[in-house]
Amino acid sequence: MAIFYRVRSLNYVSKCFSSINALYLQSPIRRFYSEQATSHFESVGFVGLGNMGSRMANNLIKAGYRVAVHDINCNAMKKFSDMGVETKETPLEVAEASDVVITMLPSSSHVYDVYTGPNGLLHGGELRPWLLIDSSTIDPQTSRKLSLAVSNCTLKEKRDYAKKPAMLDAPVSGGVLAAEAGTLTFMAAKICNNLAMAISMLGVSESVALGQSLGISASTLTRVLNSSSGRCWSSDSYNPVPGVMEGVPSSRNYDGGFASKLMAKDLNLGATSAKEVGLKCPLTSQAQEIYTELCEDGHETEDFSCVFRHYYSGKNET
Repeated sequence: MAIFYRVRSLNYVSKCFSSINALYLQSPIRRFYSEQATSHFESVGFVGLGNMGSRMANNLIKAGYRVAVHDINCNAMKKFSDMGVETKETPLEVAEASDVVITMLPSSSHVYDVYTGPNGLLHGGELRPWLLIDSSTIDPQTSRKLSLAVSNCTLKEKRDYAKKPAMLDAPVSGGVLAAEAGTLTFMAAKICNNLAMAISMLGVSESVALGQSLGISASTLTRVLNSSSGRCWSSDSYNPVPGVMEGVPSSRNYDGGFASKLMAKDLNLGATSAKEVGLKCPLTSQAQEIYTELCEDGHETEDFSCVFRHYYSGKNET
């Protein structure tokens, strides 16, 4: 059976796999890596060239890896072809040119189609890539189905370190800024992480909006939060208030970053997972409703921190 693990805490080393042959792989993943196997990471395929994937693929190219890419967006493909990067018409063509394939896609259905569709990575059942890494945030059920599909495949070329194709379910955290900088973290509990991230962003936005209504400036309240027990990533690294912090989406009219529609998707995944195990998650449900409303009101492509402006009617810091 194909090897399928949820990655615990794999950190990017240097620039997004620029030292892929020295990834900090924790047991039981460790056996995928050996000094003798490093040459088999040289040819890497990448499917999904959106805000995250394009930056991840670009870092691989900068690090000197031979990369083949695919995306259904022709403009995204052209950016890479203009750079001299090999572009492929289908995921299958990417697989045929790669020892390792990474996918970074918006939803479970996209991932499933890229893997199992007519021109998918697994077409024919005999694979060149020995390692398939899915960095998308999808539901556990789809990951398990893909694991089963990979388990029914064989390698075109047997290797000492890989008798069967291996799959890693390796979603990432850190957003576009970390993807650009090559500092993303691979994790096992992405749905749980994003659930906490959404709720903390709502908490910070609600707190600052209340503070503004009480006459406290956003900058002052942010300093208070970051010097006390209210400190969190949403307050000190990704502040939602325009004018408080440079280099974050709120400083550029919520452009770029992690789209609200993706946060709504992840909250849906979290709510579904909670329902399946019978766990009450009232905060998840409330966050789900808020981000669904944001998307319905036309803010689905704006960064999820825009909840401060569009839901709480928070004011810019002047």
